[in-house]
Amino acid sequence: MSRADDVFLTTEEVLDYLHVNLRTVYRLIKAGKIPAVRVGRQWRFRRRDVDAWLDGQRSAGGRPSSRGGRRRVLVVDDEENVRELVSQTLSLRPEYEVDTASDAPTALDRIRRNPYDLLVADLKMPGMDGLSLIRQARHIDADLPIIIITGHSSESTAIEAVNLGVAGYLIKPFRVPQVLEAADKALRH
Repeated sequence: MSRADDVFLTTEEVLDYLHVNLRTVYRLIKAGKIPAVRVGRQWRFRRRDVDAWLDGQRSAGGRPSSRGGRRRVLVVDDEENVRELVSQTLSLRPEYEVDTASDAPTALDRIRRNPYDLLVADLKMPGMDGLSLIRQARHIDADLPIIIITGHSSESTAIEAVNLGVAGYLIKPFRVPQVLEAADKALRH
């Protein structure tokens, strides 16, 4: 084993190295995805463990986009912290190119101007809600895979979402692996 294998990173160094926020790192630790050692009040990460996790994320990516190149994903949520968490999580995969929108009208404008491979949308947003967004997005691109984000899943909402051909659900609070798994599954179909 070389000395490079024994390099430990601080939490701040891992944030810079992975280009994620602190919440994402804590979720990765809690999910057991990145081993970490507690030293006093700080976390330390063995660089080779972080690299191994990154390599695993890259290899789990799936097939290339049917639209050529990287998979284009649009994340729509009025809550900035949720929008950023989902966006940064998906950006961990090099094959995903992620755009964001804070409301449905902006999302629809982007879908009209650019082809997307996946739409991830919150159900409860001010103004136009997620189901209305999905209906209108289907008129623009009938085959666009869609994942919905919801804090409260009711039976009627679930039935309507299924009828609209939604590929998956993310129920708040969700974990990083759930986001990646839902996106992978939706893009495989």
